[in-house]
Amino acid sequence: RLVKLATMILNASRIVHRQVLNRSVIRQVPVRFLNLHEYQSAEVMRKFGVNTPKGGVAHTPEEAEQVAKSLSSDNMVIKAQVLAGGRGLGTFKNGFKGGVHVGVKTAGEIKEMASKMLGQLLVTKQTGAAGRICNTVAVVQTIQTKSEKYFAILMDRSYGGPVIVASAKGGVTIEDIAAADPSAIIKEPVDISTGLKPGQAEAIAKKMNFSCDKATNMAANQIKALYDTFIKCDCTMVEVNPFTETPDGEIVCVDAKVNFDDNAEFRQKDIHARRDHSQEDPLDVEAAKFDLNFINLDGNIACLVNGAGLAMATMDIIKLHGGEPANFLDLGGSVKTPQVVAAFRILNSDPKVKGILVNIFGGIVNCATVAQGIVDAAKEVWGGSPKVPLVVRLQGNNVEGAMELMKNSGIKCILGEDLDDAATKVVAAVAK
Repeated sequence: RLVKLATMILNASRIVHRQVLNRSVIRQVPVRFLNLHEYQSAEVMRKFGVNTPKGGVAHTPEEAEQVAKSLSSDNMVIKAQVLAGGRGLGTFKNGFKGGVHVGVKTAGEIKEMASKMLGQLLVTKQTGAAGRICNTVAVVQTIQTKSEKYFAILMDRSYGGPVIVASAKGGVTIEDIAAADPSAIIKEPVDISTGLKPGQAEAIAKKMNFSCDKATNMAANQIKALYDTFIKCDCTMVEVNPFTETPDGEIVCVDAKVNFDDNAEFRQKDIHARRDHSQEDPLDVEAAKFDLNFINLDGNIACLVNGAGLAMATMDIIKLHGGEPANFLDLGGSVKTPQVVAAFRILNSDPKVKGILVNIFGGIVNCATVAQGIVDAAKEVWGGSPKVPLVVRLQGNNVEGAMELMKNSGIKCILGEDLDDAATKVVAAVAK
């Protein structure tokens, strides 16, 4: 959730070691980067000539068995398709251990494992205790490995475009590689207006130290295919780990993660239609329908704010006064009254919320728009007045009209003089 929070607030770029996400420009519109399942990413990449393991996907144990039979192999891999890292070390809530199993010999074993994965919640280090539902499994041939490399293409704001990050060492996270040997990282910026220079892919492939010319040449072709995928699909990231060399000199992109820019949804409709809402927080999904920047957190004081920076400051000052924020919710600069009502409906549907702080600094936003949204939400969501303490701080554009609306509405709420006063009041009200 912290990574997602940073993604909403700041512009997408990564430093070469990927030790932090470096975000620097707050956008005027919500941006959510579409994250596809592994099998979906592989399907997209194959269209551009990227070599991926042979296999298929299944939604039932019987389908998984049929995919396994079609492979005619005694060395297969079954992978739970869940949008979270650490699947291999995860545990399903039914007690079955591991979301990735390698070296499975028979179709019957694949069927049995699929029956323990499908329809179950997988808990990993990234999902939290709630876990994520597994509705799909991928069954693929095991790739024989001679060496494993790392390859990624990222949007990096400091370069004003794509940067290729690669390493002759792979199979583990790039953070671990960078920590152990920073010199092992290869970094190549690409001019987005002209693309890869002649010979650039070949030079990168040579630096990755493949064992033979055949593998080096194929790696260069795969780098070109991955760059085509990145540009033509409006990706924000393409990451292949491991980028594998087989004993016969073939290159296979064994595992990949691809993120897509939601601002390009209008020209990537087929890709964005694959979004799996079952992997997302239902409140996040609802917020996205109304172009609200929302992230669920663990506290009990809900925040409704305009502007990402102000939202962060609001959460900080709640913490400063001893409270715990329940969410990050940025209305944005172009908010209309129905969006304000939708925001309150989302906050009200969260059972852990025991108080709400509205903190609006009207520049582009008309304070009266938010005030009318509060009035309408009180009627539509609560049938009168809020069921939990509501503290409202409004400043800026048309604040006088907004305050008049609030005073004449008869809604039970607490008005804050400034942010510090409002935060103090909401923490105190929740504590009673």
